[in-house]
Amino acid sequence: MANAIQYIAASVLSICAGAAFSAEIMCTQQSGKNKLPVVELYTSEGCSSCPPADQWLSHLKGQAAVVQAFHVGYWDQLGWVDRFATPAHTVRQRQVGTWNQLASIYTPQAVLNGKDWARWGGNVADKAAEPGLANISLRQLGPDQFEALVTPVAGAPGHWSAYWTVTENGYSSKVKAGENAGEFLQHDFVVRQYVVAGVYASDSSTAQKLTFRSIASSLDHPRQVNLVVFDPQTGKTLQAVTAPC
Repeated sequence: MANAIQYIAASVLSICAGAAFSAEIMCTQQSGKNKLPVVELYTSEGCSSCPPADQWLSHLKGQAAVVQAFHVGYWDQLGWVDRFATPAHTVRQRQVGTWNQLASIYTPQAVLNGKDWARWGGNVADKAAEPGLANISLRQLGPDQFEALVTPVAGAPGHWSAYWTVTENGYSSKVKAGENAGEFLQHDFVVRQYVVAGVYASDSSTAQKLTFRSIASSLDHPRQVNLVVFDPQTGKTLQAVTAPC
């Protein structure tokens, strides 16, 4: 009897696991004809002028866009260490600064489709639609495993690059030092993982396969898995997808 009960329990667990896996691999996303807007916000919990930008970013929920908050650490020296900051985010911001011929980097800095967006605000959907220069087909292969097929289209530059991000919502921090001491900050679209996918020659006849292993998902913080394809010479977005996988 004990063996029979164990067998039934194991079978139920197997069925449940299979059902969960089937639900996961149903997570797919296909790019459209027009370019999906990509918003990058470079921010810090140690920057007193950043909270309004963070609040604006949260208001972009539900909009058709890739929205990302890259926290940087160069404000940590004021006494408050931003737990979301990584050196890789600062490296990317410096590259964005180079593409945009900026004299220096700053926070809060908003970037739209690779271009410095000094007068950020409002809805991303209000921006003029542009045709996409690549097709992207993304699917989830299993728990935290993803694959994308990228195919440049007519008008794409000779080479393209891409990066993956995992962004998560629903974070908060009680800041105890630095410029925001005493403030209660709330964050959405926090970049929790950032992975550069490489540089590839454009070939409209062949799709390039990209694979990605993400950090584990969290029930407390709904996430988006994003893939952004861009021109490595200018930083301009060619196409992007986002999926709540």
